[in-house]
Amino acid sequence: MMDISGTNTSDAILTAKAGISAKRKAKIGALKGLMYFAAALTTVLLVGIIGYIFFRGVPHVTWNLLSTTPSLLTDNIGILPNILNTLYIIIIALVFALPIGVGTAVYLNEYATNKKLVRVIELATETLSGIPSIIYGLAGMLIFVQAMNMGTSILAGALTLAVMTLPIIIRTTQEALKTVPDSYREGALALGAGRWHMVRTVVLPSAMDGIVTGIILSIGRIVGESAALLYTAGMANEILTPLKSITPGNAGATLTVSLYMYAKERGQFDVAFAIAVILLIITFVINISAKLLGKKLKK
Repeated sequence: MMDISGTNTSDAILTAKAGISAKRKAKIGALKGLMYFAAALTTVLLVGIIGYIFFRGVPHVTWNLLSTTPSLLTDNIGILPNILNTLYIIIIALVFALPIGVGTAVYLNEYATNKKLVRVIELATETLSGIPSIIYGLAGMLIFVQAMNMGTSILAGALTLAVMTLPIIIRTTQEALKTVPDSYREGALALGAGRWHMVRTVVLPSAMDGIVTGIILSIGRIVGESAALLYTAGMANEILTPLKSITPGNAGATLTVSLYMYAKERGQFDVAFAIAVILLIITFVINISAKLLGKKLKK
């Protein structure tokens, strides 16, 4: 009787486990299906948006558009000044933001001993990263344009965007540094390396992927920004030399500002879509270059 009862109990347990296992498999299958659906929907939307932009914009991308300046007298449409201004602002903003952002992250993660201060700074950077860009534009206008007498200029716009992208660089770099195993640090210090030498030769190369990700995110925000630049960089369409771009008082419209003007103010959507194509190409090229540079620096 005991054997029969034991056998029945064992069979019941196995049946219950099989039922639970079947339910888990069904839930896992449903979750996988939802993830695949979300991934497919995101891909379709992304490909659809990019495809539509290229469909509308590529036929209107001409050499005259890329190589000339706009003129109301000759009714010419050109975006060469806007392309150059965009590149100037990207370079100037990164020159200021990268050393400060990466240096701040290294200090917070590798040198700072006051944990309360670190938490306060982390909270501040997270808060600043969520502030609308137009508020940065207003602050940039008050500080760089008026208080520092830079006027509406490429330099004022670039400094405003440098401040705006600092939280992104700090947080992404800090998170990348946290992923480096402590054994790397301990091994370097045990071999007689100083703290800075350890950070420079072991920690930073190991965190290079995260740092490059922060750079790419920063470039994406710089390239796509228009509200802050309307306050600080202006809407001029004059071709500036690299020296003039860092001189106060020389205003210049970027591609995003130009896109806004053609689409919203003038209703020339064909030109706006052509500018959007150029923006996508520039962003893609810069991102690929940043990835390749990151791999080279890591080696």
